[in-house]
Amino acid sequence: MNPTAISSQPLLLSDAEELRDLVESARRDGKTVALVPSMGALHAGHLSLVRAARAECDFTVATIFVNPTQFAPGEDYRCYRRTLDADLAALAALGVDVVFAPAVEQMYPDGHTTTVDVGGVALPLEGVCRPDHFRGVATVVLKLFHLAPAHVAYFGQKDYQQSLVVRQMVGDLDLPIRIRVCPIVREADGLALSSRNEYLSHSERRQALALSQSLRLASELYCVGERDAAVLRQRMREVFNSAGIGDIDYIALADRDRLEDVAVVGDETIALVAARVGKTRLIDNHLFDAPFAIHPAAR
Repeated sequence: MNPTAISSQPLLLSDAEELRDLVESARRDGKTVALVPSMGALHAGHLSLVRAARAECDFTVATIFVNPTQFAPGEDYRCYRRTLDADLAALAALGVDVVFAPAVEQMYPDGHTTTVDVGGVALPLEGVCRPDHFRGVATVVLKLFHLAPAHVAYFGQKDYQQSLVVRQMVGDLDLPIRIRVCPIVREADGLALSSRNEYLSHSERRQALALSQSLRLASELYCVGERDAAVLRQRMREVFNSAGIGDIDYIALADRDRLEDVAVVGDETIALVAARVGKTRLIDNHLFDAPFAIHPAAR
């Protein structure tokens, strides 16, 4: 294991069989293999996953694939930022061994019809707002787990429901991989890092702080004894209202394992928010087992 930055370029692959052969060879050599899936447009949040992978494993594979099946019609698939050269430079600086950046035709050849429907934790919240989203996520993640049979896969807490969906799939299908979820990385003012933050104008970025501010307020109220979920939701909504954000998909206080709404908040509760600021849809969350904290972006 070696978290030290390395300047050599990672091996860039687009062929699935080459990737599988390379990972299986690393495993035969006794190396622990890490997988960091992404859609590219990498920011410090993604890179925190890579740093964790490099620190904990011997051989790191990063994937860059803008997955069309997790975008609904009218979402930003066509305009989603694609910055492969910059991504490769960032991954090289962290010593990633392999980058897998396949074409859509490699992942979904003609005649591809099989999908993965997890159900359960995939149904509420994002499952309501984006009904086919997690089917696309689960399908592509399962394919990546087969193509790069790693020991550990790294995901970010910001996409909390996604991490539950992946864990459910891993458990249900007896997949031999461990899922590691790393903390949300935020700017100093609390805004959770997201590739979609680039879409925000200067004034919209100020508005977007309402997401993290609502979570911070809920955490502070919880720390001084407030346990009524309805009260916390109302106080969180007031933060959005004050920021002039009216297009709110959800403000939820839910059980952290099943994402079922709770009436009484406890350490096993998670607060999740989703809203549009201008045309940009953002999500954020906070687990109540610890006070709200900012994990700053590494520079």
